[in-house]
Amino acid sequence: MRNQYMELAIQMAKQTIGQTAPNPVVGCIIVKNGEIVGLGAHLKAGEPHAERHAIHMADDKAKEATMYVTLEPCSHYGRTPPCADAVVEAGLAKVVIASTDPNPQVSGQGISKLKQAGIEVEVGVMKEEADALNEIFFHYMTTSKPYVTLKSATSIDGKIATSLGESQWITGEEARRDGHYLRREHDAILVGVDTVIQDNPSLTTRLEEGGKNPIRVILDRTLRTPLTSKVLTDQKAPTWIVTTEAAPLNRIKEMEKRGVEILVMSDETISISPMLKVLAEWKITSLLVEGGGRVNDSFLRSGQFQRLIKYMAPMLIGGEMAKSSFSGEGIGRLVDAPKLRLQSMEPLGDDVKLVFHKERID
Repeated sequence: MRNQYMELAIQMAKQTIGQTAPNPVVGCIIVKNGEIVGLGAHLKAGEPHAERHAIHMADDKAKEATMYVTLEPCSHYGRTPPCADAVVEAGLAKVVIASTDPNPQVSGQGISKLKQAGIEVEVGVMKEEADALNEIFFHYMTTSKPYVTLKSATSIDGKIATSLGESQWITGEEARRDGHYLRREHDAILVGVDTVIQDNPSLTTRLEEGGKNPIRVILDRTLRTPLTSKVLTDQKAPTWIVTTEAAPLNRIKEMEKRGVEILVMSDETISISPMLKVLAEWKITSLLVEGGGRVNDSFLRSGQFQRLIKYMAPMLIGGEMAKSSFSGEGIGRLVDAPKLRLQSMEPLGDDVKLVFHKERID
């Protein structure tokens, strides 16, 4: 069931996607006698939550009013005090909540605290829309891993470069700009060392209106990343290199001198699932993978991805030697191939943006 006030709260929260991690996005509206008297959105981790912004704006008008909030008010002390306490202290009569919070420190406790204070609570209004806002946060909380998006820009036949290695540019300007919005929305961006060696990318967000740069994560088993590469020298964003015990100690020290964070995995190869758990421990809630065919293949075969975004250009490249967006070993049996659900299809100039979600099997 739609609700105009919850719809507004959801729209406010949507504007902050990509800037609140590791916290969720939250919007809040306070209504009294049919008028909006307070509104707020959570803007950044460590800053006041949406409910406190709205209560501060409403001031005395919050008493006996109704609050519409996209996520259950928190009930624990973190970097900010509990929002549930602020709601009780403000004297609100009713709180309408879209989504419950999967965070074990909250998970229904905020709702219980409100009810114990005599506040009427309604849960589940526009839940589906609100849940979609925090798909990344919910995944991070329930799996202790980042939400992984695989992104590729290809020809119709799935090629990311010609047989001669030419790749700039397969897709047009509109698709490339949209890709930078993706970077802005993610905590980190990941590529393999071969991409760094061959393309020397910056892996930054380049939009006219600006936006944060994601942390740059490089998969590099033996630390072959050139010391002159942009990701090590431009100082535009932190760079982390995931490596193994096969990496030379002197090379590790050389990179650490340049401010690079080195994450050493204990295996001889970099296994995707353990690597994601390490990134989650470092508060990475979302990861955009812009790797080549072999990096994409490692995520595919491990099953460690939630979404695939493909920008498809209206051209055919062909050729056995032309690079594909997925290479490596691939999936041997069709029964083992992950099933994807098309969520959206959007024209961007001459190209098409396809967004797929991996079907969950419980």
